Amino acid sequence: MQDDVVATWQLTDRQWSKAAVRHRTAGLRRLHDGVFLLGQALPTQRQRWRAATLTAPGSVLSHASGGALYRLRPWTGTFETITRPGNGGPRRYNGVLVMHSLIMDGQVRVVDGLPVTCAERVLADLAPVLDDRALRKAFREAIRLRVTTAPKVWRMTDRHPSRRGSGRLARLADVYVRLPIHRCRSDAEAMALEILDAAGIPIPRVNERFAGEEADLCWPELRLIIEIDGPSYHRLKDVDARKTAAWRAAGYVVHRIASGDVFDRPAQLVALAPSPAR
Repeated sequence: MQDDVVATWQLTDRQWSKAAVRHRTAGLRRLHDGVFLLGQALPTQRQRWRAATLTAPGSVLSHASGGALYRLRPWTGTFETITRPGNGGPRRYNGVLVMHSLIMDGQVRVVDGLPVTCAERVLADLAPVLDDRALRKAFREAIRLRVTTAPKVWRMTDRHPSRRGSGRLARLADVYVRLPIHRCRSDAEAMALEILDAAGIPIPRVNERFAGEEADLCWPELRLIIEIDGPSYHRLKDVDARKTAAWRAAGYVVHRIASGDVFDRPAQLVALAPSPAR
């Protein structure tokens, strides 16, 4: 139930004596003060997350570790990040960085069995330390993976307008609320929507079926499709050729662009798209 991780405070809460706790934890791998791993194998990432939340009652994953749990952005640091109820600045205890907050009610979720601050709170906590590109990607991923929405993030910033990073998140929410990022299958598709919107180009339909085949981006009234080719493109050439043939037989013009070029050469995407809206 706890990923083979146990905390001594849990045992004492069950009326175990100090001697019984010492006997039970003797020889176990110590992950943090008072937190032990059952067995001698190296801990998995999930067990490291679990251990961090067991360092004290009420601890939940947040900030960088929360972003990694939600898959918004990777975190490869040597410590996990958690938040506990209370006040005071951040404090590092070996393998865990502890933040405190007086505002926790309604902002804690259980994701895959692990307690974590809600995704919009994670974005708000990360905003002060991420540059614009990293924050935009994390925000897009949060919407694409459907762990939060632009309106939820906007409401979070509205409740805490003076918090560092709130203005940046609010401005992004104003943009992302009108984009169908939740329908995207990759961040390249989500980034393409952001680029097209910034260029004033009408927003396409995303991952819908036309002529019997699913298209990445489509303007059906213009009979135009843009396919964004990711790493699997060369392994699925037969499938892509079949789809392209079906669309062209139905009168569609089909353009292709590599996913890397969406990020590195956005002008290429804009050149393939319809003219900006007037």
